[in-house]
Amino acid sequence: QVQLVESGGGLVPAGGSLRLSCAASGRTFTRYTMEWFRQAPGKERDLVAAIAWSDNPYYVDSVKGRFVISRDNAKNTVDLQMNSLKPEDTGVYYCAARVVPSTMRYWGHGTQVTVSS
Repeated sequence: QVQLVESGGGLVPAGGSLRLSCAASGRTFTRYTMEWFRQAPGKERDLVAAIAWSDNPYYVDSVKGRFVISRDNAKNTVDLQMNSLKPEDTGVYYCAARVVPSTMRYWGHGTQVTVSS
């Protein structure tokens, strides 16, 4: 089992940057593919970016070239650097962990990101 705690959300104007961090508990961090999801108001929770233990990042098309996901296996952390933010990036960002190919995920409590126009 793993516990996840996100930090780094906030209010930022369009075009600005934010860095989200997720700290994971447990001694088997490298087993997990780490993911960032976003849930906009009134919408479903959607995958934004993911990174496997081997540092093989995936991005949804809407954030490619603007967001960077990274992990530090020594510190049990995964970060999401978000640049050139747009109002449509607004939402609650959740950190998640899963052991591929399982679809069962551990979730953090989320952190709010608001991008003003």
